[in-house]
Amino acid sequence: MHEPLYTADEMRVAEARYPGYPGTAEELMERAGRAVADEILASYPDVRRVVAVCGGGANGGDGRIAARVLREAGRDAVESDDLVGADLVVDALFGTGFHGKPRPDAAELIERINGSGAPVVSVDVPSGVDSSTGEVAGAAVRADLTVTFHGRKVGLVVAPGRFRAGRVVVAGIGLEPAPTAAVRATPALLERVPRRGERDTKFTAGSLLVVGGAPGTTSAAVLSARAALRADAGYVTLAVPTASLEVAEILALEPVKRGFEWVDAVEGLGPDLRRATALALGPGLGRSDGARTLVRELLERSQLPTVVDADGLFGLEPVERSGTLVLTPHAGEAARLLDSESDWVSGHRLDAAARLAERFGAVVLLKGADTIVRAPDGRTIVCDTGPPSLATAGTGDVLTGILGAFLAKGLDPVDAAAAAAVAHGMAARAAPYSAGLVASDVVDALPSVLA
Repeated sequence: MHEPLYTADEMRVAEARYPGYPGTAEELMERAGRAVADEILASYPDVRRVVAVCGGGANGGDGRIAARVLREAGRDAVESDDLVGADLVVDALFGTGFHGKPRPDAAELIERINGSGAPVVSVDVPSGVDSSTGEVAGAAVRADLTVTFHGRKVGLVVAPGRFRAGRVVVAGIGLEPAPTAAVRATPALLERVPRRGERDTKFTAGSLLVVGGAPGTTSAAVLSARAALRADAGYVTLAVPTASLEVAEILALEPVKRGFEWVDAVEGLGPDLRRATALALGPGLGRSDGARTLVRELLERSQLPTVVDADGLFGLEPVERSGTLVLTPHAGEAARLLDSESDWVSGHRLDAAARLAERFGAVVLLKGADTIVRAPDGRTIVCDTGPPSLATAGTGDVLTGILGAFLAKGLDPVDAAAAAAVAHGMAARAAPYSAGLVASDVVDALPSVLA
């Protein structure tokens, strides 16, 4: 279901479990260096001159062994800081233990590696990237290929480090698995989504109430409702302000439609809340005082498993409730909730997700190419199935509908959030377009993914 993601400390634990360690550290280093050389020979068979830029620690030792093995294979491989004439550069400056900002001399060397014009292969992790968080505090190597050992490091999957890693190859070096706090979601996670049984009705297959769709943004709530149905919810009610009801009737054929007035809206939605097994709150709801009041009252008075997205997040404050709560912000929304800046969130994504989960007592799905699901108890799942084509209007509303459907089916909220992100990304990849993808394409591809 998941692939382990290692921090620097967790890798040290895995190494310490190796029989005879630390006396056998050189044996592990030999395997690591050979793995780098083997991958270079496989990926760049025509390369002749290789320059390995090696630091003084174990990572540098891996690089020196890789250069030696390449020489044995007939390549002109040297350990040097002189990159002139290099056909390929091996980056072996810093390893998994690096954090912070490189010293000026190291930063200058990193910039020369990036400006060499040659392909760059990083050893274990691109130098300058924090392997435990993905944070980049200063200069960092832009690798074309990273050969990492034993398991993927957190920093190779979480931005901004993931954008420095290039293609990642995991090379086994004989270590046994060790516990990790963070994992990477795989498509197998979708096997946990409940499927309809012979005795299910449309209500027991998952009944979702979607609340949103103010005038001018009604289509956002319609997308969420349609996505929930395509994600196999049995019954979906779309509740919109009365002024939007006519538009909703035209745009959305399958969901049950319900109009509400801003005053006493919770009472008006009472029958729908009692019928529902989950609530999706916010898509296209607007940012009026009435919308903010409705969000607060629904969260306080309904204990349904609830996903809050988009306008539902605007002005959101922690509330006392016993029901499941999932928040799905993008970087800008997360920054507003944390009274921070979106650039800070983009550079500290694990930290931002953890702070949000703690502040709101909620499962947080922080959107991005490296969507992060974080629970208040510290469980962390990184979901990187989403292609760049998802960066288009409306796809967040689709994700809300999928997640709402999975919650309505009774799936654990952490699994529901991660499975929704996986299904969302896989549906985008399965859609007939990449360039020009629109949100409804993702909706239409969901059944084939879930099948």
